[in-house]
Amino acid sequence: MKTQEKLSNPVLPSVTAIIKAYQILKKVVTRTPLQHNLNYSEQYQADIYFKREDLQVVRSYKLRGAYHKINSLPETQRQQGIVCASAGNHAQGVAFACRKLGIKGTVFMPIPTPEQKVRQTKMFGKEFIEVILKGDTFDEAYQAALEFEKAYKRVFIHPFNDEKVIIGQGTVGLEIFEDCPQNIDYVFMPIGGGGLSSGVGSYLKQINPKIKIIGVEPAGAPAMKKSLEEGKVITLDKIDKFVDGAAVAQVGDLNFSIAQKVLDKVVTVQEGKVCSVILKLYNEDAIVVEPAGALAIAALDDFREEIKGKTVVCVVSGGNNDITRMEEIKERSLIHQGLKHYFVIRFPQRPGALKEFVMDVLGPTDDIAHFEYTKKNNREKGPALVGIELQSAEDYQGLLDRMEQHKIVYEPLLQRSDLFKMLV
Repeated sequence: MKTQEKLSNPVLPSVTAIIKAYQILKKVVTRTPLQHNLNYSEQYQADIYFKREDLQVVRSYKLRGAYHKINSLPETQRQQGIVCASAGNHAQGVAFACRKLGIKGTVFMPIPTPEQKVRQTKMFGKEFIEVILKGDTFDEAYQAALEFEKAYKRVFIHPFNDEKVIIGQGTVGLEIFEDCPQNIDYVFMPIGGGGLSSGVGSYLKQINPKIKIIGVEPAGAPAMKKSLEEGKVITLDKIDKFVDGAAVAQVGDLNFSIAQKVLDKVVTVQEGKVCSVILKLYNEDAIVVEPAGALAIAALDDFREEIKGKTVVCVVSGGNNDITRMEEIKERSLIHQGLKHYFVIRFPQRPGALKEFVMDVLGPTDDIAHFEYTKKNNREKGPALVGIELQSAEDYQGLLDRMEQHKIVYEPLLQRSDLFKMLV
């Protein structure tokens, strides 16, 4: 992991600056509802509120910081235009802001960016936005945007490591504090680069230092947690990009320095747990969230005893979830809950072998959800790739016991294996 020294003694964005930003933004952004959630309140025996930034005009909080930054530019820089790099929500916020302010903008996005996100960015920006697809990764698109900035003297709009952006995101905290009918004990929010947590944390900690601010990262990209543990900004060598709105290899140095002062704790949540929350929200509350939007809620289990009887706010940061991801989300959820397992099973090359497996090895509620097999006549045993779905996680050990009892030759597929990653 690479390291970067933190800024020395940063000054928190002031409450006054965030109030002024809100006066600018209230004509553009939606004052999203702070909703009491009955299901989660009963589950955790607490008063749980959701700050619904998924209902923002661009379906995420990112518009706040982007608009506040772009609106602050002097006329000479506005005329030159702006540039940014993004694979999702920041691009849409920038596009919307450019159209509202009549400023030309260029957005660099990686070539593999889903077409839906490219279309949304163009739709929000109309004729004021040009989208350039460049590189296979965000880092490559980011570098291309920086080169474009220098070549054409454009202003680069950073997604999180910028004071004006942080102040804009801080207006989420202002709305939470003003709209909550009770004294707030905890606020949970996702962390990607750190713009939201540093902005909201700055406002709330200065208004009421007793409020505990909990940042939540995906387990596959704990950039802020690792940085706080080491006391300096570090760059992760490898990240899991599934929670794409919060999966960054390096947080902003400004965000990190503010986080040191305002965050009470940073925790991580497994990606599979995030998927389970996405499905629960959809099925029980008709709320559609993206993976990053479910992070804060997914962390509540780790604080079950601590938050009992308390007033808790979870920031639902965005709802830009591509429907084509739902099958993967369901699969990851089942695996996380221990309800689906994959094996390579070497069946004897004789008639009736599969039937015996189904009749004698599978439990009464076990189900074969995936099966790939090609018979090779010159072999004694033929490997098959088998996915088995269970009704209860406790059924797994019984399945293994029956395979041992019937001398089934098998190998569980570990989640880190390349073959497993081809399936999920």
